[in-house]
Amino acid sequence: MPKYRMYVDEVGNSDLRSAIDQNHRFLSLTGVILSLNLVKNQLYPDFEDLKSRFFDSHPDEPVIFHRKEMMNGIEPFEALRDINTRERFNKELLNIISKTDFKMTTVVLDKLVFSKRYKEWRYDPYHYCIAILLERYVRFLTIEQLHGDVFAEARGGKENMRLKKSFRQICEEGTQYIAPNTITNVLTSREIKMKSKANNITGLQLADLLAHPSRREILLENKKIEDGRSNIFAEQIVELIRGKYLQDNGEIYGAGKNFLP
Repeated sequence: MPKYRMYVDEVGNSDLRSAIDQNHRFLSLTGVILSLNLVKNQLYPDFEDLKSRFFDSHPDEPVIFHRKEMMNGIEPFEALRDINTRERFNKELLNIISKTDFKMTTVVLDKLVFSKRYKEWRYDPYHYCIAILLERYVRFLTIEQLHGDVFAEARGGKENMRLKKSFRQICEEGTQYIAPNTITNVLTSREIKMKSKANNITGLQLADLLAHPSRREILLENKKIEDGRSNIFAEQIVELIRGKYLQDNGEIYGAGKNFLP
């Protein structure tokens, strides 16, 4: 039986004090669920081939896909400053995303409402979102009769330790909606795996590319931001991933898309 992994990427920050600033009001976590066999045999080779051809990536010093630097053509993505090169690259990257078999779920948290509603209960917003993602992931694994683990981007020494402790606690105690034995029946580890993107983790790079467009679409749908300057590439990604969100009885919200609290 193939093993699955949910790769988690963050947009925004978990600092509740920054919630009064509209630019920092929302925290989102996106989980991209992939078969490890698919990562090894298809996605990793596809990504590395693309990096080699467009950015001269070398195995000793691999180029790491990072959306922000790519959008701005910052080193090592200078080639994308040329419009024709960017169009060719975007077309090939979109084709990889389209043909890759994955599922995803995004949680967007309104930290301002969260902090006002739960003045006494100050659960770390990042850990709260991880718990929501894990519930959706465990339900997917249970329904599909699969097994897997979770891999998140490293966030710093103390933060990593706190998240590992929180994740372990969720596995041992369950959540309001999922019993601990349901979690441990499908997860192959009670420990969350963590590495930085600098380690060239393919799944984390895919999650990084999808997280911001997914977050933006959810905020637009919930009328939390206005649809300003259009980004054709981001809109094309949104079109591709609409069919890849987790669903519950045909409904995407509450499964693939989650706006909280």
